[in-house]
Amino acid sequence: MVKHVGRRRPAVAAKTSGVMRKAKAAQSDISSQQSTEYRVVNLALQGGGAHGAFTWGVLDRLLEDGRVNFEGAAATSAGAMNAAVLAYGLTIGGADGAREALLNFWRRISHAASQGPLQPTPLDRMMNNRSLEGSPIFMYLDLMTRLMSPYQFNPTNFNPLRKVLEASVDFEAIHSGSCPIKVFLCATNVRSGKIKVFRNKEISVDAVLASACLPFMFQAVEIDGEAYWDGGYMGNPPLYPLIYHCDSTDVLIIHINPLRREEVPRSATDILNRINEISFNSSLMREMRAIAFVTKLIDENAVRGVNLKKMNVHGISDDAVMTELGATSKLNADWDFLQFLRDAGRAAAERWLAANFQRIGKESTIDIHETYL
Repeated sequence: MVKHVGRRRPAVAAKTSGVMRKAKAAQSDISSQQSTEYRVVNLALQGGGAHGAFTWGVLDRLLEDGRVNFEGAAATSAGAMNAAVLAYGLTIGGADGAREALLNFWRRISHAASQGPLQPTPLDRMMNNRSLEGSPIFMYLDLMTRLMSPYQFNPTNFNPLRKVLEASVDFEAIHSGSCPIKVFLCATNVRSGKIKVFRNKEISVDAVLASACLPFMFQAVEIDGEAYWDGGYMGNPPLYPLIYHCDSTDVLIIHINPLRREEVPRSATDILNRINEISFNSSLMREMRAIAFVTKLIDENAVRGVNLKKMNVHGISDDAVMTELGATSKLNADWDFLQFLRDAGRAAAERWLAANFQRIGKESTIDIHETYL
């Protein structure tokens, strides 16, 4: 029997072939980098106290990915803080600067909270309970806010968030022409009940604190003779500034307030929390109804000669995580908890990118009728 032996290639030829393969691979990598696709979206950032660390996680993952750029950001309360820090970080250091700025901000939040009396109990920490309902200090403060106004129990108007913001953001950077993102922070005018939107040139420590001013905890923030409360009462967050003042037709809403809860709340704390969730989501629901109506008119060619903008709506959320958190966990700025929320936000953003990146700029990735109407 004759054995058929394969022909061996000369060593030089084999080596040359290997070099060629490497060269082709390198060229392929270069071509891949050159053909990287980018998308532009506008951010809509909700408020929700310490739960805003979920938004931090989402932003951190999007910035790390690098394929999604931000034209504008409309935000309220904790979302306003994230937006201000994001804008500052992008201005001074691009995506890496924004990631570092957000990390430093939330570290400062946790450090400031660790110096105060409102802490999880040792049992809560051991049981991994994120709420503060077992804290005697929380019970005392909760009762105090029901019986007294902040003008009575906090006559000096001390707000630890002021120092955190001053240490975390140089607001002149947001005012500068080099700021790469349009920022819209929402507050509620106490006297008129109207929405107030602060834009880049108007944004200050007071504007951010006004957007996050819960009236049962803090005195109204005075700016230019007007008093402001939390922006969530009028827009959590408002979308219309993104529609009117930005070119991108894609809006990415980062949800931290569940739209739906299966269980009917029974405790006083949970009832009040659900009332706040419903009232804070109501303005968003109304704007979504208007967006859905305009989209239908455009799709049906029902209006001609009118310049209407069709919006693509996207959403990142994790209701499985957020609905399991108690209402009092919004006041829990323990570092372990903030990292838990950050990691949940990063994971949610990763899932969303994998499933929806190619659809940005083409269509909505969320069913508006099913989700909001």
